Amino acid sequence: MCGIVAYIGHREAYPLIIKGLKRLEYRGYDSSGIALLNDGLNIYKKKGKVVDLEATLINENLTSTIGIGHTRWATHGEPNDVNAHPHYSASQNLAIIHNGIIENYSSIKKNLIKKGHVFYSDTDSEVLIHFIEDIQVNTGCLLEEAVRLAMKEVVGAYAIVIMDATNPSQLIAARKGSPLVIGVGDDEFFFASDATPIIEYTNEVIYLNDYELAVVRDGELTVKNIDNILQSPYIQTVELELEAIEKGGYEHFMLKEIYEQPRSVADCMRGRVNADSGLLVLGGLRDYVDKLAKTKRIVIVACGTSWHAGLVAEYIFEELARINVEVEYASEFRYRNPIIKEGDFVIAISQSGETADTLAAIELAKSKGATIIGVCNVVGSSIPRATHAGAYTHAGPEIGVASTKAFTAQVTVLAMMAIAVARKKGTLHEDTFRRLLFELERIPSKIETVLKTDEKIKEIAAQFKDSRNFIYLGRGYNFPVALEGALKLKEISYIHAEGYPAAEMKHGPIALIDEEMPVVFIATKDSSYEKVVSNIQEVKARKGKVIAIVTEGDKLIPTMADYTIEIPAMHEALIPLVATIPLQLLSYHIAVLRGCNVDQPRNLAKSVTVE
Repeated sequence: MCGIVAYIGHREAYPLIIKGLKRLEYRGYDSSGIALLNDGLNIYKKKGKVVDLEATLINENLTSTIGIGHTRWATHGEPNDVNAHPHYSASQNLAIIHNGIIENYSSIKKNLIKKGHVFYSDTDSEVLIHFIEDIQVNTGCLLEEAVRLAMKEVVGAYAIVIMDATNPSQLIAARKGSPLVIGVGDDEFFFASDATPIIEYTNEVIYLNDYELAVVRDGELTVKNIDNILQSPYIQTVELELEAIEKGGYEHFMLKEIYEQPRSVADCMRGRVNADSGLLVLGGLRDYVDKLAKTKRIVIVACGTSWHAGLVAEYIFEELARINVEVEYASEFRYRNPIIKEGDFVIAISQSGETADTLAAIELAKSKGATIIGVCNVVGSSIPRATHAGAYTHAGPEIGVASTKAFTAQVTVLAMMAIAVARKKGTLHEDTFRRLLFELERIPSKIETVLKTDEKIKEIAAQFKDSRNFIYLGRGYNFPVALEGALKLKEISYIHAEGYPAAEMKHGPIALIDEEMPVVFIATKDSSYEKVVSNIQEVKARKGKVIAIVTEGDKLIPTMADYTIEIPAMHEALIPLVATIPLQLLSYHIAVLRGCNVDQPRNLAKSVTVE
């Protein structure tokens, strides 16, 4: 879970790499470093943020047209200057940056120590570059061949870029399980974990596949597979505007992304939904809607916020399409020897499209004969390439580590999918189908309405910024909203929070209720409204502080709750798309008032590319 940037060409490498690392810092921000060829192979690295590294280099001569850079989220070894990347080989002629985990590094390290190798860090990455050089020295082969041979020996995941002091016109990269994209410019090449550091210079990119090795030498790029067979890489045009990865005047990326949701949800539906003509088309699923309508079982695999989106989808699919749905944590699914049969559908949800556990779950399900559908945001990422079909969310880049617009976009796609399947299956009356399309088209304007309550939510946040615990409660479609609200608060404010089905409060959590406990209810006008009202009364009887998300015009709950936030009325199945907005804002404002780093919360990284 690290950010990789590398460059070779005619430009000065240092300013390009530093800017790229800042754009990738959401992927890891424990430490950072760069390596440049300038009177030798020089590595500069520092614990902390990229700006901390930058401050140490003010008086250095950084002139070079080739360089590699890295921003780290620690896996092997604590965050410090020594464990930061890049790492030298034994001779210090090679330097490596690495994203991923080498699982068998310990046995490799023991063998290398027996040969006299000395290691200075605790990382698996330093072991890898020593191993590659050891192969090169003992076989007399070219560096690219040593990398290829090492790829056959190491177990785990990696995206690596290697620089060689003895060959200043060469960069070598390889990948397995961790993302790596190559930007193609005019007599120049860029390497990065994703396209955000590249888009300022070129929109022509190559997505390296697993077990592929790329070599830039003397201005030419070649790509081979692990069996040394030359590949013909496909150059794609990235549709990404530079403005989309800038803050645009907002204090934080997270706030910007919360406010982008009217547009991102609309973009998700553009060309897919037209209520006036009764149109609902998901082009990426055109050949699979019939099969989905006939399946008896859908398994949804995801992690984190995407798992919560999957829970919402479970309710929608089961109610509208009457298909049995199970929602699994990808990390548990892959280790549990799950029962998957031919004819089952597995829907894999991931914002980045690179989530390691979800990718592993996909491969397991495919091996058992399931049909895999992907729901992702990042075009060209690994999960869309690993699935049979799918749909992009078109939410645009999400830089804030705590996911916001990705959640609402995922729920939108999954809702459209469920509606399309239900109509094909005949479990959805035509009048209800049309109503749902009209309701979907109005979601962006309803989100805009909720965003206007921001100042009120900020005032509520001020009352609870010093709280040590929160409970979030909801029923039915709003239970996953409660889970997502609690997760957002935990992620960015470091306040302990739990989400529960409201009915389950009496089976344990009610013991925690006292005058110091804030309880957030998602209490909209739906089929379980009266039950939730009873739950609120139970909390108030124990002096709990109630914050309630209610339907516009509700007269009853405001008489009981300490604070209420109104959202517009809508079809019950679509409430999560709007009810989650005030919870995002509440978490954001509490975190800001507590002085937390909203965009880069401690210990978290955006794209979890390790298992």
